[in-house]
Amino acid sequence: MRKATRAVTRRGSGNIFVDLGLANADEHMLKARIVMFIGQRIEQLGLTQQAAAKRMGVSQPDVSDILRGRFEGFSLERLLGFVRALGSDVEIRLKQPANEGTNKKHEGRMSLMMA
Repeated sequence: MRKATRAVTRRGSGNIFVDLGLANADEHMLKARIVMFIGQRIEQLGLTQQAAAKRMGVSQPDVSDILRGRFEGFSLERLLGFVRALGSDVEIRLKQPANEGTNKKHEGRMSLMMA
């Protein structure tokens, strides 16, 4: 006799790190997207991991770890430095919240726009 199964569906937030309940979810997502950009840039330039490591000033195993999603030991600033080392520009924009007067305890968020 087969048991009836039910599909459980829950709409994600768009940020897996929020869905997993991790602290600093915005920063994790931002770093993950930067790492994806680094991987794409390495591919666009036709670089091996060894050649990319040389340009980025790290070891080849570090590049491998980063591209496999093991980037927790790398700061946001350092990841952005890798983007620059691979020849891409980084532009940082700070802005006031749209609803500043209504929510004085608003914690700012981080996002990434790639051109």
